[in-house]
Amino acid sequence: MPDEQMTSANQPRSHTGRTYHVETQPGQMANRIITVGDPARARMLAQHLDPVLFEHASHRGFLTITGLYRGLPLSIVAIGMGPSMMDFFVRETRMVVDGPLAIVRLGSCGSICQARIGDVIVAKGAFGIGRNYAFFDGDQEDARGDAYVVWPAVGADERLTGRVAGGLGRALGMDRVFEGLVGNADSFYGSQGRQGDDFYDANAGLLDLVHKQQPGAVALEM
Repeated sequence: MPDEQMTSANQPRSHTGRTYHVETQPGQMANRIITVGDPARARMLAQHLDPVLFEHASHRGFLTITGLYRGLPLSIVAIGMGPSMMDFFVRETRMVVDGPLAIVRLGSCGSICQARIGDVIVAKGAFGIGRNYAFFDGDQEDARGDAYVVWPAVGADERLTGRVAGGLGRALGMDRVFEGLVGNADSFYGSQGRQGDDFYDANAGLLDLVHKQQPGAVALEM
């Protein structure tokens, strides 16, 4: 746990510039970044760095490994799952890195298209899927509004996405690469349509709603 005093609640950083959650400071994070969820996956990818220049596991679960890949600075950061962890990572990375940022997220997702295990899905854009908590407050007869909200999609950077898809296509074959919109859910279970008897999720029609509102949707993740 950091023992440095941080005086700003808006940008909590130590006197050396180290951020509170990710725990990096200027010079330790590259402008080119690959994020993953699993620290083991980060360490696996980091085997391609030569040399590794910086490695740190924060008290909040972020693992940052920075080094050179083909002579260019690259950081690989394990951030866990969910929008909150991504928000911590992006904001605190911006605090310590000047200039443009190129960030690619590499992780697993749930296919809702023709993609199968071993295929790769490249997000051309993303949309949010969130639980309406007021719907679940009280009896089912008194439910307020719809159980879930599907937000409009936001496009990804076309140049970066195109290069990622092209590189994967050359490596795996274009028949293994699927492109489209990805739903970013606020939970792994209810908000991605997974069924079960342990909880009342009211999500039996959620995937139909997603396809109706986002016809280009190809996967769900968080």
